[in-house]
Amino acid sequence: MEIHQELTLEKRIRAELYGYDGTMGIYIDDLKGTVIAMNQQELYETASCCKMFILAALFHKIEKGGAALTDMLTLSPAYVINGSGVLSALELGSRLSVANTASLMIIVSDNIATNMLIDYLGLDYINGVIEELGLRHSRLHNPIDFEKYAKLGTTTPADYASLWVRMAKRELISQRASEEMLAICRKQQYHSMLTGKFPCYYMDEDNYGAAENQLLWVASKSGSMNACRNDGGIIHTPYGEYVIVLLNKAFSDISYHNDHPAYTYGSAVSRLVLDQYLALCGHL
Repeated sequence: MEIHQELTLEKRIRAELYGYDGTMGIYIDDLKGTVIAMNQQELYETASCCKMFILAALFHKIEKGGAALTDMLTLSPAYVINGSGVLSALELGSRLSVANTASLMIIVSDNIATNMLIDYLGLDYINGVIEELGLRHSRLHNPIDFEKYAKLGTTTPADYASLWVRMAKRELISQRASEEMLAICRKQQYHSMLTGKFPCYYMDEDNYGAAENQLLWVASKSGSMNACRNDGGIIHTPYGEYVIVLLNKAFSDISYHNDHPAYTYGSAVSRLVLDQYLALCGHL
């Protein structure tokens, strides 16, 4: 008698990654008790994913009364660095609220805004919040300065997913803080690793009216450096939400382009997860 093995989602993911020349760390949680994890305790460079730790530390300090979204920050030469963002186009001396600085840090991954908030909060304070959140393998090592520092941050798929699971449950810092951070992360513009193979129709608010009527939306924060290509966040569907984190290292192609293998394989994995979640009406 022929015996058929169950072709689980994990087995299909491993088959999808068979030809990938890098190492992908995966953590997927359907928030209903099912977790799929691979290389989940390995250390990865965060790149700009560390900006979520900074955002969490900001709202932690606001909850404690030591900071306010209305505080004003000044764009000074000390914060200027190359890389992603728009603040490099502004005049030095420009003033921005903490709220706008945090939004730019997440939405367009602005490196200058990131350095402004690191200085505003303090590196030790940020790492203290990371430790308080129980992210034992995560740390922000340095401000962003590619000429001085080779490392920015360190995390694991399990640690980074923990941040998003708490946000999805509205338990990251507080319910109010979680909702405010979620609103910012929903506007994040760089999530092709998660959504590159999603059906565009279901993510287009023009088909349904207001943005809250979109069948699918994502709240996420990605990050890329020579050593890594990462993404992670919350995927909202008509059947609920799930968390997915995909961290990549040890690949041979260090160039930056849309067809990088980490994006190609990552988006394929993400589509497998979406199809499974929708087919099982909100379960993995």
